[in-house]
Amino acid sequence: MATRLRKTRKLRGGRHMGWGQVGQHRASGHKGGLGIAGLHKYHFSTLLKEVPDHFGHDSTHPPHPIITRKWASVRDLDDLFAKFGKEEGGKKVIDLEAAGYDKLLGGGKISNAYTVKIARFTASAEEKVKSAGGEVLSENG
Repeated sequence: MATRLRKTRKLRGGRHMGWGQVGQHRASGHKGGLGIAGLHKYHFSTLLKEVPDHFGHDSTHPPHPIITRKWASVRDLDDLFAKFGKEEGGKKVIDLEAAGYDKLLGGGKISNAYTVKIARFTASAEEKVKSAGGEVLSENG
């Protein structure tokens, strides 16, 4: 439709453009309040649909959590050596960091002497590897 034929062209002379007395369709009351007003009342269904996590808070988190996503036990070292291990200078070396492991745990028994490269390990894992004649190497010390 051409602009000259639209209803707004006819309403230009009036004060209110077809919205009645002063104040109707002007202030924030017409749209139910400014901003996020009414979320506990008349805008609650909109809140549930669009922003369901608006109220409440996230639980506290430590600033830098250490998450162990993949670990291996001492009992798994024989199998891991078959997959990722290599011999260097007569020593059996397993680089668990390169294999994607985060931590070495102390479960199980070990019979062979391995040099294990891993960032984090438990005290019992270190003790079992050393008692079998191996060592645990870590960048952290």
